[in-house]
Amino acid sequence: MEFARDIRDEVIAGGITVSFRLWKSPKVRVGGRYPVGPATIEVDSVDLMSFGSISAADLRRTGSPDGEDLRRRAAHAGPIHDDTPVYRVAFHLVE
Repeated sequence: MEFARDIRDEVIAGGITVSFRLWKSPKVRVGGRYPVGPATIEVDSVDLMSFGSISAADLRRTGSPDGEDLRRRAAHAGPIHDDTPVYRVAFHLVE
């Protein structure tokens, strides 16, 4: 999985453990391992949901202080409204 340069170090440190993606279909699989710089993450779950249903706990796990920050960060892939379907990808750092 690719991560923006400004959050990549936090992913590598294990501080970010959830990502939301505007995919037409999943690009990763549960149990799959993916390099992130010098580190590796393993996907724990991939779930389709609406952007507006993202919880405050998940926002913290993305490294975003609020939904508008996450919306701005993810908007490079297209417009995001509360009913926009997004894939929630939970992962952990492989030690």
